[in-house]
Amino acid sequence: MNRNFKLFMVELLLVTAPAVTHAREWTLKDCIDYALANNIALQKTRLAKASANEDYLQSKAALLPSLSASTSHNVNYTPWMASGISGDGFSRASVDKVYYNGTYSVSGNYTLWNGNKNHNQVKLNKLATEAAQLDSATQALKLQEQIAQLYVQILYSTEAVRVNEESCASSRQNEERGKEMVSIGKMSQADLAQLTAQRAQDEYNVVQAQSNVKNFKRQLKELLQITSDEEFDIATPTTTDDMALDAIPALNGVYAAALDNRPEFKTYQNQLAQNELSIKIAKAGKLPTISANAGISTNNTSMNDNALARQLKTNFNMGAGIGISIPLFENRTTKTQVNKAIIQRESIQLDLKNEQTSLYSTIENYWLQASTNQSQYKAAKASSESAQTSYNLLSEQFRLGLKNIVELRTGKDNLLMAKQNELQAKYLTILNVNMLKFYRDGRL
Repeated sequence: MNRNFKLFMVELLLVTAPAVTHAREWTLKDCIDYALANNIALQKTRLAKASANEDYLQSKAALLPSLSASTSHNVNYTPWMASGISGDGFSRASVDKVYYNGTYSVSGNYTLWNGNKNHNQVKLNKLATEAAQLDSATQALKLQEQIAQLYVQILYSTEAVRVNEESCASSRQNEERGKEMVSIGKMSQADLAQLTAQRAQDEYNVVQAQSNVKNFKRQLKELLQITSDEEFDIATPTTTDDMALDAIPALNGVYAAALDNRPEFKTYQNQLAQNELSIKIAKAGKLPTISANAGISTNNTSMNDNALARQLKTNFNMGAGIGISIPLFENRTTKTQVNKAIIQRESIQLDLKNEQTSLYSTIENYWLQASTNQSQYKAAKASSESAQTSYNLLSEQFRLGLKNIVELRTGKDNLLMAKQNELQAKYLTILNVNMLKFYRDGRL
């Protein structure tokens, strides 16, 4: 009976124990997709596009005639009004000191021609909507670039933690071996203290490397707008070594593709097109404006004994007309607007040239870094393998008492530095090669 009770309790604990959950591992694509949907700065650019589109729709609607209806109702008091007076234009059959007047009208107005200012404004607002879309695309690309850089930094820092942990484990083994050697009189306490200091330093390096990982994850979570305290981790690619040895795209090919694909340069083309329309709109200020108007109206009053319907019919009138407005002297307004638009066009062209120079410099830097880091990675990988072999021999000789503590520590420092150099060169190569592909293809 006691045995059955124990089995029952074990089964109960297994059922009620909380399930072990693992943190979701975010791939680079997961991070980018999530950021594109949730990043606040990017969402604000989309709101700017929606606002610009409203201006475009409004300018299109402004091409249509305007139509409005109005009515007014007034009660008047004239205590000394003489019989038969009709000073306000109403037909009166009686004289009342207190009387009511009502008017009703519908009027419309339509701009026939204003130097094509209204049509050009529609085109200008459409370009402004496209510019807002390009700004959103530019922000999205910058966001992806930041995410990729942080993602690779996390990969590098995570592997650096592993390297430091391996180094720390080796230091603990050396310290334990040193304690054994002290106990049999083959090592002094001073040498053991050095081994202990090495172990403590390696533990510190592990903590520092872990802190770096957490900091880069924090920055990535900020870009993704993640505010929960849920564990955040990224997926580690299995082919990072091959990625570091991948072919480096040609510099000029990447630059030429970026000029065609990057939305920043389409933005400058859009700005130049807007500038041309702004000049046309400004020049239209010297041209006449021709508009047409039409309206109908009627009224009624309590001073007339006729029925409401008869009064409205009797007082009904309609009219139409054409108005022409000719600017004669405008205090140099139009000329100033035209000249400022021309100056703005020159400024846009200079900004475009500066952006092209900046783009080439950015791509060239990625290309140089990729070439240098890839060469360094090949050398660092061989150096790391050699340092590992050397340290393994030193460790074995140290355990046999053939090498002293100084030689062991020197070999360990060389190994740690070689591995860190290999890691840094590998992940910097991966980052820079992928950035070149990103500028060439427009996607990661």
